[in-house]
Amino acid sequence: MVFYNSGLKKKVGFTASKKVGNAVKRNLAKRRLRALFYELCEDMASGSYVFVAKKQIDKADYKTLKKSLLWSLSRLKCIKN
Repeated sequence: MVFYNSGLKKKVGFTASKKVGNAVKRNLAKRRLRALFYELCEDMASGSYVFVAKKQIDKADYKTLKKSLLWSLSRLKCIKN
């Protein structure tokens, strides 16, 4: 899940609640989200982003996560093509 608020500078936050799993799973989820953000950040508009990990993140592969994130960012109209 992604939350976006337009602004002049890029700011980013990553969160995973205890519903995702234990500390190891939460840290893994945040690392995966961080890696996706750094891969796509050049094409993203300036503003504040909050990435929220969901329970299913540990079951999805990297390609699926990237596709879902790109879809979410395009729906928010904050990615440059």
